[in-house]
Amino acid sequence: ALRVGTLVLLALALARPQIGRSETVIRTEGIDIVLALDASGSMMALDLDADRPIRERRHRLAVAKEVVEAFVSQRPNDRIGLVVFGEQAFTQCPLTLDHGVLATFLDRIDIGIAGDATAIGSAIGISVKRLEDSKAASKVVVLLTDGRNNAGVVAPLRAAELAKARGVKVYTVAVGTRGKAPFVMDSMLGPQVVYQDVEIDEETLRAVAESTGGQAFRAEDRQGLEEIYSRIDALERTEIEETKYMEYDERFALLVWPAIGLLLLEVLLLATRFRRVP
Repeated sequence: ALRVGTLVLLALALARPQIGRSETVIRTEGIDIVLALDASGSMMALDLDADRPIRERRHRLAVAKEVVEAFVSQRPNDRIGLVVFGEQAFTQCPLTLDHGVLATFLDRIDIGIAGDATAIGSAIGISVKRLEDSKAASKVVVLLTDGRNNAGVVAPLRAAELAKARGVKVYTVAVGTRGKAPFVMDSMLGPQVVYQDVEIDEETLRAVAESTGGQAFRAEDRQGLEEIYSRIDALERTEIEETKYMEYDERFALLVWPAIGLLLLEVLLLATRFRRVP
């Protein structure tokens, strides 16, 4: 009986039993995106949270940072960089797949970090520079501002020509209500809410976007800004290639070892208890 069991186990082992495990590999060619954020003084306006009491509102930059962070979280396969601009423009974070690091640099952006004026042309130029060595199939700049170009040495339309020549698409996002916007100003009586005119050069922003194959948007509140970034997110997607395969693990050893055990047991029994006496 032991020998029969041994032979059965060995026969099953020779059949090479296997256990299959389904695997899915998803390959996607990411997009390289530079997010350019206006941090000039006018971003202190408190108009994007208009549904809140004036004393509970956050300034434009705070709202924009939250929306941008949500946008980044939806694009795990893309390298994303960050450019900040005001009177000057500079790279806050180079292109990276480490979006945790990007979020840290985003959080560090404050009003006035780059000066109080608005250098839109310089911001586009620096953003394009960050994408210069990119090998991605699609290269995109998303520029958010609430003003008009009044600083820097590069005109926005000249920077747009550079972007087009480098194959970079520019989306422009103008933020802020039309007319007067509320600001909190310090006075001898303490913080006071004052309303000031803030001009946004939508015509130039539209020309920049259209000349590079992008689109121009306008947001007057937080909801509108969220919808704009959702639209850009949907517009800039690459096709995903999905490959499925089966991976097998050999299980013959689970049968060989018991067979060897039975064989040794038979040998042991024959040598002791069932040993034949001549």
